[in-house]
Amino acid sequence: MTKIMAINSGSSSLKFKLFEMPNEEILVEGGVERIGSSSAIFSYKFEGKKVAKELEISDHEAAVNYLLSVLIDEKMITSYEEIEGVGHRISHGGTYYEDATLIDEVVEERIGELGVLSPLHNPVNLIGIRSFKKVLPNTKQVAIFDTSFHYSIPKKNYMYALPYEYYEKYGIRRYGFHGPSHQYVAEESAKLNPNGKKTITCHIGSGASVSAVLDGQSINSSMGFTPLAGLVMGTRTGDLDPQIIPFIQEKEGLSPQEVKELMNTKSGLLGISGVSNDYRDVEKAADEGNERAQLALDVFAHQVVHYIGAYAADLNGLDTLVFTAGIGERSSRVRTSIINYLTYLGVSIDEEKNSKNELSIEADDSKVKVLVIPTDEEIIIARDVMRIAKLG
Repeated sequence: MTKIMAINSGSSSLKFKLFEMPNEEILVEGGVERIGSSSAIFSYKFEGKKVAKELEISDHEAAVNYLLSVLIDEKMITSYEEIEGVGHRISHGGTYYEDATLIDEVVEERIGELGVLSPLHNPVNLIGIRSFKKVLPNTKQVAIFDTSFHYSIPKKNYMYALPYEYYEKYGIRRYGFHGPSHQYVAEESAKLNPNGKKTITCHIGSGASVSAVLDGQSINSSMGFTPLAGLVMGTRTGDLDPQIIPFIQEKEGLSPQEVKELMNTKSGLLGISGVSNDYRDVEKAADEGNERAQLALDVFAHQVVHYIGAYAADLNGLDTLVFTAGIGERSSRVRTSIINYLTYLGVSIDEEKNSKNELSIEADDSKVKVLVIPTDEEIIIARDVMRIAKLG
C-alpha cells in the first residue's frame, strides 16, 4: 500500500487528505478555513475522532507547517518518509500543461510565472509545494492543474475576439478552472443518472464557476483566461465591461497593480455587500435587513442563472444539474434562488429534500435531475499522483 497526500490550496483555505492507495482509503482528512485571520479554523477527522480548533494562521505556509506538525504529534504517521507522494492542485497551467506533471525546478518556475494570471491561487499553490519540499525533500511531488479538464473545450468556445496574434504569442484564450471538482462531480453524476449526457456542474464556493459537460467532457466553463472571469465570487468581480478598468484607473489614479488587487480581493460579495467575502456572513446580514447584503446575494444567484441558461443552449438541452463546493453543497437558499428561474428548462425541486441537503433534490415532476454532490477534488489528485509518479 502507498500513502499519498492530496493538497488543495484555495485562496483562503487549505484542504488535505492522506490516502492509502490504490484502495483509496482515507486515513486522515481535514483543512484550514479563513487563512489570514486570527480566527482560522483547523479541523481534521482521524480514526473516527473529529477535532476543530480556532487559532491564528497568518498565511498558507503557516497552515502547511501546522498541518505537518499535527500529523506527527497526533501519531497519524510515524515519520514523514511514510508519505510517498504529494499531489498539489494548481490553479493555472497556461499553455504549458494539458495534464498533471512531476514537479521540478522548471515546473515551479512556470507555476510562479503564471501567478500573474491566477494571483489568488498560483502563488499560494507554490508556497504549498515549497513548504512540503522542505519537510519531504525525497518525496515525489505532482502538480494537478485546474485547467487540464477543460482542454476539451472546442476552439470556438475558448477564443476571444482579440487580434489572433495575441492567442499565438501569449496563449490568450479561455482556460476554465476548478477542473478536478468539475471532473469529479461530472463522473459521479454520470453514475447517478447514466442516461444524462448533458450536464451542467456548478462549483459554488468563495471561488465559483459553472461548466457545461457533454458525454463527460467539458465543452465550456465560466472562468476564462484567469479565474477572475465568470461568476461573482467572494472577492472577485466576475464578468465586467473591460472599459471599466481604464475608467477606474483614470478616475481614482490607480496603478495597474492596484486595479488588479481591486478586482481580485476587494470586489464580489465583499465589494457589493460591504460586509464580508464569506457567503454565510452576507446571508446572515441579509436576514438582519441589510439591503446591500441582500443585493449581493441576488447578483450572485443571477450570475449563476445566467450561465446555466447559456450552457443549456450550448448543450442543446439539459439532463442533469449539479451543485457542489461549500455554498453549493450547504446552502439550500442559494439553490432555491437559482432554480426558481429555471422552470422554463423543466427544473423543479423538492424543498424538503433541498432543505436537508439530500443527494437528489429534484421534484417528482422535474424533467432534469438535480444533484447535490460533495466535491472530492482530492481523490482526483491522489489518482493522478499514482498515475504520474508511477507509484504502487
